[in-house]
Amino acid sequence: MSGGDMDGSKFVILGGGMVAGYAAKLLVKLGLKPGELTILSADNSVPYERPPLSKGFLAGKDSEEAIRINPEDFYRKHGIELKLECEISAVDSKRKRLTLKSGGEYSFDKLIIATGARPRRLNIPGADLTNLYYLRTLDDSTAIRNSLEEAKHAVVIGGGFIGMEVAAVLTQKEIDVTMVLSADRISPRLFSPEMSSFFEGYYAAHGVRFVKNTTVTELRGDNAVSSVVLANGQTVSCDMVVAGIGVQPAIEMLTNSGLEVGDGVMVNEYLESSQPDVLAAGDVANYQDVLFGKRRRVEHWDNAVSQGQYCARALMGERSPFRHVPYFFSDVFDLSYEYWGDSSGADQIVYRGDFSDKSFSVWWLHKSVVVAAFTMNRPDEERDAAPKWIETRQMVSAGRLKDPSQPIAAALGRT
Repeated sequence: MSGGDMDGSKFVILGGGMVAGYAAKLLVKLGLKPGELTILSADNSVPYERPPLSKGFLAGKDSEEAIRINPEDFYRKHGIELKLECEISAVDSKRKRLTLKSGGEYSFDKLIIATGARPRRLNIPGADLTNLYYLRTLDDSTAIRNSLEEAKHAVVIGGGFIGMEVAAVLTQKEIDVTMVLSADRISPRLFSPEMSSFFEGYYAAHGVRFVKNTTVTELRGDNAVSSVVLANGQTVSCDMVVAGIGVQPAIEMLTNSGLEVGDGVMVNEYLESSQPDVLAAGDVANYQDVLFGKRRRVEHWDNAVSQGQYCARALMGERSPFRHVPYFFSDVFDLSYEYWGDSSGADQIVYRGDFSDKSFSVWWLHKSVVVAAFTMNRPDEERDAAPKWIETRQMVSAGRLKDPSQPIAAALGRT
């Protein structure tokens, strides 16, 4: 404990999400002593997995207990203090003090900031009506899940992975779903036009309706939402709305903290902040990606897990750059896909497999070097090759890569 009689801990994790759950799990394996770690969580539940909130838990297949990262008694058993519903109003990185909203201060020797992100909220007339939902926490997912039995018509705002997953679950619950997209196709930042077309066709075949190139300008109803008004003049009747319009890093408690913040907490390739002994991880961390040579803030499960584990090793004295190929996965209807890398600099896209057969992979190249890959229902060889090739900056032959009669390894080399 630091600071005399003041409450404190050798290691403190600010935030009780996936970073905290996975860091705690690995710290215990690495020899954490009882009393060395405190987790200060604004949540009211022990750390849990986020992906099921828009998949299995939302659909009613997973229980709250099933999605916990560690059993509820794990923290007490290992002498880890887990303070739930504990909000922080300020961080003093130089004095190594956290100010609690409930009063008092908490000291640390080393701090991991893992406060995550918060959903962007609609700022339009009617945004205070009930039956408008955002999805970030277990409570959010529970509220949506509880509303599904009564709902018949839903509007999902946004065509990112949250919007796509929620729309799929609602449709499978026999709810009529309309997706409102601000762009001209689904998930344009991630998918190529051909991929967007495939997924839109698949959703439409399941009864999902798309309204594109427009935004929601107003929600109408008496107490509860009964319709949404669109910028294109259309009105869509509904009895529930789910808005998946992105998130923003939770950094408001870091004003005057002495830390460099921007789009998240600015950290280097070691996830170290601008002040000694303060790291950041997960959705809130804006880190230097050594593989792609650019700054990046990632809002996916794999990043939170990997950075939580990385920070655990860092607290125990290990120091090597965080090298990691960005990755995420998604499940929609009966489809499961995975995505690695960063396609933003690609100058060529190669398709392998058959869209009509729901079995294809997509490879983004920059000067013949693999920079991103997508696989769905493909052989393990392709799934194994994707992250390896991206990490090693593998050059490939586009012609051989797109030829399904040749093994994936035949694509190696430019000629």
